[in-house]
Amino acid sequence: MLDMLDSDLKSAMLAGDKQRAEVLRGLKNALQYEAVAQNPADRQLSEEQSQKVLAREAKKRQEAADIYKEAGETERAKAELAEKAIIEGYLPEQLDDAAVAQLVKKEIAAAAAPTMADMGKIIGAVKQKAGPSADGAVIARLVKENLS
Repeated sequence: MLDMLDSDLKSAMLAGDKQRAEVLRGLKNALQYEAVAQNPADRQLSEEQSQKVLAREAKKRQEAADIYKEAGETERAKAELAEKAIIEGYLPEQLDDAAVAQLVKKEIAAAAAPTMADMGKIIGAVKQKAGPSADGAVIARLVKENLS
């Protein structure tokens, strides 16, 4: 992942795309910081760990954009969403709500008389099947809707 970010950063810098270069520098720093925090011997993150970091960074941008929208700062919100779009280019394709809802329904059907107490188990099972291609907040919302 770092090698791809390095080459894309170099391309963005040569093309004069300052926003993309800035976002890629931030992603590279976030990945390196996480590698040090994890403290593996080789200071390398697995592909799954890298995707988790990128997903976390994309989520931060979305949350910031939502806050800016509420405050009436549309320009800042647009900038955050533009950064999020750049980050999402490095993440696997996300499942749409319908596909996630289908996974949720399968897991609920597999559970014997599911209640709200089983919500965590069902969310965990759906996350395991969907992997990094589904947002945990969407999964939790759909499980809660289907259980209540």
